[in-house]
Amino acid sequence: MEFYIRPICIGDGKGVNELRRMPGVFENILGIPSERIKRNEDFIVSLGNDAHQFVAVAKEDSGEEKIIGTAGLNIFPNSRLRHSASIGIMVHKDFQNMGVGTRLMEAIIDIADNWLMLVRVELAVFADNEKAINLYKKFNFEIEGLKKKAAIRNGEYVDEIMMGRLNTSR
Repeated sequence: MEFYIRPICIGDGKGVNELRRMPGVFENILGIPSERIKRNEDFIVSLGNDAHQFVAVAKEDSGEEKIIGTAGLNIFPNSRLRHSASIGIMVHKDFQNMGVGTRLMEAIIDIADNWLMLVRVELAVFADNEKAINLYKKFNFEIEGLKKKAAIRNGEYVDEIMMGRLNTSR
């Protein structure tokens, strides 16, 4: 399967919305089935200089682009935290375990390390999302803590693991 990574563009809101509402994806992010396309379009339009958002794109048989994943890195706005950022990532359910998450993480880590010179990147992941945890460990993220009953999923409270990655060359 061929796909490529590019910065998110105005007009990608519909594709991002489809991902955020997709069964097999939204349960592991903080999405909700009733999320509107306008919310995603507004998010894209409002991205500032400290937000770095990428999409993974595959070509459909018709030649149209299909967004099959997205990942973002957000530098913290507080002056004393500007050496660090948080990330979020999601991959289309039909394209998981096909290298999309790895390529998106490579783009995020490249910009964090080589262009922004960040010291710390952190994230939160549901404690039972083993595929995602393994992906993050592949990029040297370490488990730093557990937030009990951090979010609601399918009518239950679920725990989140806090993970962080330090760039020790800084």
